[in-house]
Amino acid sequence: MARKEFKEYEAVSAVIPGEGGYSAAIAVKALDAGGAPRFHPVLPGEKFKTAHDADLAAVRELERLIDVDGEGELVLVNQ
Repeated sequence: MARKEFKEYEAVSAVIPGEGGYSAAIAVKALDAGGAPRFHPVLPGEKFKTAHDADLAAVRELERLIDVDGEGELVLVNQ
């Protein structure tokens, strides 16, 4: 798991288990709020055999994250 902190939010690499394997995700939570984070699936359509592989993919996507907007949405750099 990797983590990035922004002005109002923190983002961490995450994994979503599902049918056919695991999906890579980035979980976002406001720094000053309690409660559960919001999970944003990344790499739509890709499934990974293991949670470890999905997390590695999520870490790579987290590296592309340049900000989290005021609504908690991801702002990724284009490749």
